Amino acid sequence: QAKLVESGGSLVQPGGSLTLSCVASGFSLDRFAIAWFRQVPGKVLKELSCIDGNPGAGADYSELVKGRFIISRDDAKNTVYLQMNSVNSEDTGVYYCAGRSMGTETTCGAYMKFGSNGFALWGKGTPVTVST
Repeated sequence: QAKLVESGGSLVQPGGSLTLSCVASGFSLDRFAIAWFRQVPGKVLKELSCIDGNPGAGADYSELVKGRFIISRDDAKNTVYLQMNSVNSEDTGVYYCAGRSMGTETTCGAYMKFGSNGFALWGKGTPVTVST
């Protein structure tokens, strides 16, 4: 059974850093695009970043996190990471990873532009709270 499981969410102080993990099981991440989304209560689920399936492994970032967050992947560990730097209170929320086959597209951005509709397989999320 294909599954994505997020971890690493916690309480972090403003200006601090945190790294989230998304582990895939039941399938190989090779040729799978993975994206990170954030859900704030009462607000729309927001796409943050995505990373292409190999061999390209290029990445795309929303303006919300560009220059602060870094997405990376380790296919040997079947894991995608989201390194969050210079966090602020607006980064508080539940973080989800989502995936889909690259299909005929060469960049994950081709799917991320559709938001949550661009991805079929979802984890259950990990909560992040930015607070003093």
